[in-house]
Amino acid sequence: MPSKAATGRSAASRRLGYLIAIIVNGALLFLINDSPGWRSAAFLTSSTTQVIGVVNLALAVSLAANVAYLAHDARWLRALGDLATTSVGLAAALAIWQVFPFAFHGSASGWSVVVRVLVMIGIVGSCIAIVVNLVLLARAAGGAGRPSPRH
Repeated sequence: MPSKAATGRSAASRRLGYLIAIIVNGALLFLINDSPGWRSAAFLTSSTTQVIGVVNLALAVSLAANVAYLAHDARWLRALGDLATTSVGLAAALAIWQVFPFAFHGSASGWSVVVRVLVMIGIVGSCIAIVVNLVLLARAAGGAGRPSPRH
């Protein structure tokens, strides 16, 4: 029987999660960038071009991190990868906040507020996650070879 991490998830279930994340990030990169891609979403404006690069980067970094986790499921690597993905995700969220490439009209106009609130929650959550992952990375530095108890 595989050993379980502190969260109760086995190495096999963590690896399955990494594989699912790889597939989802790859699919999103394809769907966003293939023609017509993001242009087919009626609620996105032409200013989306100002944020699409950093959004693509966030998806690519997450995909790469999950490939690394799949190859080597170590606590220190997971903390480092989560720090990287969260930092790039924060950059994407900040860009989306500044540009706000969304246009909601008519009965959907209230969605602007909802999306702004969700982006702000993402920004605040990312800031907290960066601090948490810095602490986890520092703690894992002494036990680099052990599997991550988080996932």
